[in-house]
Amino acid sequence: MKKTVNLCVNEKLMNEDFLQFIWRFGLFNKDSAKTTDNQNITILNLGIINKDSGPDFFNAKVKIGKIIWAGNIEIHINASDWKRHKHNHDKSYDNVILHVVKNADCDIFRSDGSKIPIFKIQYDSTLEKRYDELLASKTWIACQNYISDMELFKVKHFLSRMMVERLEQRSSHINKILADTKNDFKEVFYRLLFRSFGFGTNTLPFELLAQSTPIVAINKHRDSVFQMEALLFGQAGFLNEAPVDDYQSQLQKEYKFLQNKFELKPVEKHLWKFMRLRPTNFPTVRIAQLAKFLTQTDGLLAKIMASEKPDELNSFFEFSASEYWDTHYNFGKSTNKRIKSFGKKSAEKIIINLVAPYLFAYGKAKGEERFSEKAFDLLEIIPPEKNNIITGWKNAGVKIENAFYSQSLIQLKTAYCDNKQCLKCVIGKNIIDKK
Repeated sequence: MKKTVNLCVNEKLMNEDFLQFIWRFGLFNKDSAKTTDNQNITILNLGIINKDSGPDFFNAKVKIGKIIWAGNIEIHINASDWKRHKHNHDKSYDNVILHVVKNADCDIFRSDGSKIPIFKIQYDSTLEKRYDELLASKTWIACQNYISDMELFKVKHFLSRMMVERLEQRSSHINKILADTKNDFKEVFYRLLFRSFGFGTNTLPFELLAQSTPIVAINKHRDSVFQMEALLFGQAGFLNEAPVDDYQSQLQKEYKFLQNKFELKPVEKHLWKFMRLRPTNFPTVRIAQLAKFLTQTDGLLAKIMASEKPDELNSFFEFSASEYWDTHYNFGKSTNKRIKSFGKKSAEKIIINLVAPYLFAYGKAKGEERFSEKAFDLLEIIPPEKNNIITGWKNAGVKIENAFYSQSLIQLKTAYCDNKQCLKCVIGKNIIDKK
């Protein structure tokens, strides 16, 4: 006599993502597939995975007994999860034609009371074992002991997908700024430019500096480095206190004039971070460099959009801070003379983090693929970044040729590896499903 259990099984089970993985790639026993009431199942189409709310797979086609059904597939660990998730009262699940489960612990029904066939999925236990090994791995990335054995073509093809995903992710941020600026792409570029001078640590205060400093004020004073410094340092909150030297005092006087002229409100000085930064990366140095940059780059956006050769962009970012900063890293205390040039590596970072994402987003928004292609071309000629993530990949035996692949690997590490999303990664799939 068959025993029916109406409660979820109290044992450690894999998550539903694993069962979806097994179904999606057809890694189960299809030859003897039957429903729980012993009807033969023939899989004609596994369906398309659904990444939003609703059934797990759309547009599937299966033959159950002598009838061909077209519709959706829902996957659960236990059949009783159907009730637990209240799908039996949800009309959006009425088109489910097959319920795929690990444990068939009860019958399930649509909202109209009609019964849904259940398929208790069977697969090679070594698949689950390999998946568990990846989840339990304590190495830097779960697949660290396997990745060097992967076929290079498969890895590179997947990393191309990661690059698109990373640029699309950044495009979503750009789209938010577009919404705030009523689709003003020039204003978007201006804000992203400021943001890029933060180089991670001071990204937020630089973004706030851009938002609080109207572009009209920038454009009216592009011909004076002194006025540009007064404007930016004042808006950054560095001119609100008693000056510590004559130059800061002069900037403060000029800023008061500009503040009244444009009705400006500065950001809070405490937002700027100096700790654990090299002096050349101090926000004061970066603001001074930005001020100089803004005075010599009128029409920069048009030049970037029109450039045909990606290497032309490097010349746009060759500049140094004003003379005062040759002997200063902050206001007041003088140091040995060192010209605060904007180095090649800094320029490459801006191309990676500003120019490429902007071109990609612009191309998508305007339907002009040539700009999106230019973004990829840029990344392919720039050397890879140097950071902890890239060092980790190199230690794992991965060769990184350019910024296209370093950016792809950063996306893979942060969006997939750190979250143990091995089932969504071609490397993880090949490890689990290795023949």
